[in-house]
Amino acid sequence: MTPTDSDRPHPESPVAPRRHDRYEVWAPSASRVQIRIDGTEHAMEAAPGGWHRLPGVPASPGARYAFRLGGEGPWLPDPRSLSQPDGVHADSEVIDPALLQRETDWSGRSLRGAVLYEMHVGTFTPGPDGRGGTFDSAIERLDELVDLGVDAVELMPIAAFPGDRGWGYDGVGLYAAHASYGGPAGLARFVQAAHRRGLAVVLDVVHNHLGPAGNYLGMFGPYFTDAYQTPWGPAVNLDQESAREVRDFLLGSARHWLVDMGLDGLRLDAVHELRDRSSRHFLAELSDTVDAWSQETGRELTLIAESDRNQPATVTPTSASGLGMDMQWADDVHHGVHAWITGEQRGYYADFGSSEVLTRVLTGMFRHTGTWSSFRGRQWGAPVDPASPHYDGHSFVTFLQNHDQVGNRARGDRIHHGLDPARHAAAIALVLLGPGTPMLFQGEEWAASTPFAYFTDHDEELGALVSAGRAEEFAAMGWADQVFDPQDRGSFEQSMLQWQERTEGDHARMLAWYRTLIALRREHPELRDPDLRRVEAEVLSEDAVLLRRGSIEILAHRGDGGLETGSAPREVLAAFGQVAVDETAGLHLDGPGVVVTRS
Repeated sequence: MTPTDSDRPHPESPVAPRRHDRYEVWAPSASRVQIRIDGTEHAMEAAPGGWHRLPGVPASPGARYAFRLGGEGPWLPDPRSLSQPDGVHADSEVIDPALLQRETDWSGRSLRGAVLYEMHVGTFTPGPDGRGGTFDSAIERLDELVDLGVDAVELMPIAAFPGDRGWGYDGVGLYAAHASYGGPAGLARFVQAAHRRGLAVVLDVVHNHLGPAGNYLGMFGPYFTDAYQTPWGPAVNLDQESAREVRDFLLGSARHWLVDMGLDGLRLDAVHELRDRSSRHFLAELSDTVDAWSQETGRELTLIAESDRNQPATVTPTSASGLGMDMQWADDVHHGVHAWITGEQRGYYADFGSSEVLTRVLTGMFRHTGTWSSFRGRQWGAPVDPASPHYDGHSFVTFLQNHDQVGNRARGDRIHHGLDPARHAAAIALVLLGPGTPMLFQGEEWAASTPFAYFTDHDEELGALVSAGRAEEFAAMGWADQVFDPQDRGSFEQSMLQWQERTEGDHARMLAWYRTLIALRREHPELRDPDLRRVEAEVLSEDAVLLRRGSIEILAHRGDGGLETGSAPREVLAAFGQVAVDETAGLHLDGPGVVVTRS
């Protein structure tokens, strides 16, 4: 391909803080740019590199402004807007950066091996008047997460998106915290409250595409390229002409969240769709830049990638020619545990489900390691090297549930909606006591009765297309039951957690089990050991597996019949199910369940 400017140094380093006290916009194709500030129009002056600025008029906090390109067309919000109080189509608002950070004694923390907790702000609590959760209403529940043993919360995307409710993956304001959640000031209060409780905050960000409504970036400049196609259309321009400014735009967004807002990490959505053939991949540049910010702030900052490629190079340092991510989501671990405990083997679960595959992913993270993937119809992935000096078990985020694996089901049903408590308990023990960095999805810790549906709040025309597309997608898969309509507000409201149930019956019992497992993880160093060379897993039968972490063993059983170990008695640290200990027969499980023992 033709060399581009994506690798050439930029006159203003992306490490430098953004100027908040002036009006400026990058619009290289516009012959002239106008700005409207609180109703008064001004002509902007052209500056080098395709920038346009308004000298002599300071950006005063609270002012509303918008841009018009070429002297005609609509007034557009600022691509780098920090606040869109009236939605993604309306004027931007100037924010005083001093209001966004609060003083705390937070010095950061490592997230490798920590217990993460994925949260959707809008459904984490019912919020004011039951209309939807906010940053402030989420603060009211942070103490429960501390009691559970969580180390960090991972927020699903909060960058400004169309409407009041949604998952956030159709965001279009990559610097602006969503208004209905409380905007940037609300996020600042949330981050401060979390840090005061010892909780780190990770934010899910989407750099691989923008949503279809309110996406005005292409009007300002070549933010996208037809050189590559993604599931959402043209790719973000990372290696074609003018890619340097686009890369800096994304780096600036990352800096805003990590440095200006004081968050501790970013989870990067679907990085395999960041199409970049330049000599230095954008992810590697981001990794090195974030390392510099970590030095600047004196806090450890973390990058977590969602990648479909099954490539250890994702978590290999840039110094060793990798992409430099600190961690990546390990979907194969989820698929292995899910398919084994539920028996589900449709779609991408087709190559999973056996005890043998389960033990393979528990110790090696990937099922597909250059092997045949029947779902993809091709060879896929590369093996994880247990002895690698560049990554270890904690480099892989493991989970039993997450927003995708629940919300992308037709009815938003959680895994425990189809399992008895004993099987649920066995499945989560393999995750929480395994060698990865474990992550929970909101409400799973008490086996929440509520689903987590896919929901949107688009305009009438786009909303109808989304609803029809969702129904057609599941009809094509042979789904006979009714599918949640994303546009129906009821899909959103039914997904709100019901916190009162966590003290009732089996919900309370499951919550106690999660607390027990996390406490064991904290108490016993073997359960926090990231060295994959010291992890063993054994197939006892198609219904039973044994995971060994040093002197600790986790025996998980999914069958209805009895299971006897026939081994000498061991100290039982924790158990869920009908368990008996005999001096000669060893452990006996009457039906499904799990036992954690120590020699």
